[in-house]
Amino acid sequence: MKSFISKINTRFGFFLLITALFWIKTLIAYFTDFSLGISGLAQWIILLFNPVATTVLLFGIALYFRKTHLFYWGAIVIDVINTVLLYLNVIYFREFTDFMTVNTMLGYSKVNQGLSGSSIALTNPHDILYWIDLIVLVLLLILKKIKMDPIPLPKKIGFQITSLGLLLFSVNLMLGEMDRPQLITRTFDRSYIVKYLGLDAFTVYDGLKVEQNNKMRSDASKGELTAIEKYSNNHYAAPNSKTFGQAKGRNVIIIHLESFQQFLIDDKVEGQTVTPFLNSIYHSKDSYSFSNFFHQVGQGKTSDAENMLETGTFGLPQGSLFSQLGSDQTFQAAPAILKQNGNYSSAVFHGNVASFWNRDNVYKNMGYQNFFSASYFDTSGDKATGYGLKDKLLFKDSINYLQHLQQPFYAKYITVSNHFPYTMDKEDSKFKIPDTDDSSVNNYFRTANYLDQSVEEFFKFLKKSGLYDNSMIILYGDHYGISNSSNPELAKTFSQDPSHFKEFGKDPSKNWNAWDNAQLQKVPLMIHIPGMKNGGIQKQYGGEIDVLPTMLHLMGISSKPYLQFGTDLLSKQHSQIVAFRNHDFITPNYSSLNGTIYDNDTGAIVKPDDALQKQIEHDQNTVQKQLSMSDSLNEKNLLRFYKNKSFTDVESKDYNYADGLQKELDIEKKLGLKSTSMYSKNRDSSLAPLYKTDAPEAKHKSTGENRIKITNPDSGEN
Repeated sequence: MKSFISKINTRFGFFLLITALFWIKTLIAYFTDFSLGISGLAQWIILLFNPVATTVLLFGIALYFRKTHLFYWGAIVIDVINTVLLYLNVIYFREFTDFMTVNTMLGYSKVNQGLSGSSIALTNPHDILYWIDLIVLVLLLILKKIKMDPIPLPKKIGFQITSLGLLLFSVNLMLGEMDRPQLITRTFDRSYIVKYLGLDAFTVYDGLKVEQNNKMRSDASKGELTAIEKYSNNHYAAPNSKTFGQAKGRNVIIIHLESFQQFLIDDKVEGQTVTPFLNSIYHSKDSYSFSNFFHQVGQGKTSDAENMLETGTFGLPQGSLFSQLGSDQTFQAAPAILKQNGNYSSAVFHGNVASFWNRDNVYKNMGYQNFFSASYFDTSGDKATGYGLKDKLLFKDSINYLQHLQQPFYAKYITVSNHFPYTMDKEDSKFKIPDTDDSSVNNYFRTANYLDQSVEEFFKFLKKSGLYDNSMIILYGDHYGISNSSNPELAKTFSQDPSHFKEFGKDPSKNWNAWDNAQLQKVPLMIHIPGMKNGGIQKQYGGEIDVLPTMLHLMGISSKPYLQFGTDLLSKQHSQIVAFRNHDFITPNYSSLNGTIYDNDTGAIVKPDDALQKQIEHDQNTVQKQLSMSDSLNEKNLLRFYKNKSFTDVESKDYNYADGLQKELDIEKKLGLKSTSMYSKNRDSSLAPLYKTDAPEAKHKSTGENRIKITNPDSGEN
């Protein structure tokens, strides 16, 4: 023991100690929090080895400090910074099953509102292991149990350690390339870099890519658009003559079902139907409902889903397009297309702060005329969750603004109550939840049921107000709600209604694998057109990238003039290859997941014969081209060079969300009897009294201290 203490009382001994401790907690993260898909002895050896090189390189910086306090406290600061990076990735991985990119870190201020609640819910008892070594080392230094060695190490020691670190990293890279050729040049999944080279190496690698992308954007030229135009034209799917124009001239209402997965449709837990109203919409003959529809989001999650829905282009391979590029991005987005093809007015209703996901800037570039965010609603007290106004109140309170929009209008509702960590006040729901070992799984059913009730109340209003018969209502799930790490616990609830989950081809609570996870990436898409009567459940495969061309064709607007990467789901020429952001993909017959091929009928791994292998290579190339073309368009902002007679570029300066409803009131006044708003058609009387909700917050006033005062345009009250 004395020998050990004497060694750590030297500078080199302290360096070895702090390096070893960080290596250990990195391995704790690898084995307890990160799912890196380790297989084979070689990958296990590389995983144990990969934290060493970068840890030696980083902590070796302290060896160059000559002054005593600078060496010791410099080493502690390096440890703190690296531990923060490690722990932020641990929290991020628990929610997103992914690693934080530099773009994610740079855009953190755009998405951090409300994350504190989620972060607390994502903590685990063993998290103390990531910090205990730092606490102990600092205390030992302060109490002088570890004595600071005043004798500086020879300069050559620092150079030797740096050289050793570089040598170790070279060996690490060589081993990684041997096990996974073209590791750096053909990286489709961030987990590969972490698995083979470590978290620090991934962060540096990602930072270099960000810098490269920034330079690429500034150097982009008009000529690069030619290949994308050719691809878009060749990829175009002509509309189905039976469905083209079915919703022409109707209002369009988009209901964004937060974190809502397809398995919730027709699901039962504890003897209760989870979403009875949405089930009725799903099975209605007035709806085109898609049973094999997948979310395709990346790290941008909700913002990626919005981007695909509005623009027909994918989100970025890293970070959020909204947060990173949206402030000065050129879009061909739905609100502007509909304004120029039918004089549609437009609005977004979202009970969160306007800056969340940088929406206050992005929506202007998309051509949204109105954005009614949290400042337009009373979010005080128990009326809001960490992510904004509760859904029942959002729908109800939005009527004060919706009724003043000129028809036809394009209106989007972004719900938030069904958001991780799925907490809900007891008075908001009596829904009985299952009892698994994962509270987020249990609570997910309750918040989904609350969302279902919210949508039902809104539909009742639409019918009472007369809007229902003259609208097309599109409901879609933006992304998964339950992360892959929690899916085995979720699977325990399936046994309550096993017939509903027969597509898994086995007991989903056992031998859970990548194919099962992929099946749970299905989200609902329901296009409800009242009075249609020839709808039904559609079994063709598709994803969020396909929504915009489908919607435009239903409205009698050709999607051909626009650069889009999806195809009309109802077209006979629709492509059924569904690309995921990590370059995996699914077709009606098989799934390609992390290089493994699964049969979609059984979920079993298959070894492709020559014919199937040829088809897989063709489909993989299709996916690669689709994603790379979209990335080139967005990362280089090539749409700024695109000129088409069918579309006029949006001028963001034309939109001001601070003046609220005033411009709509001015339009009503100017048009007089020609005004088409619901308010005008109701003889200048509010339709808000028609809205009925059982939300307890609507029956009594909250006493929250942070009450937001707004002006009610109908009553004049504050």
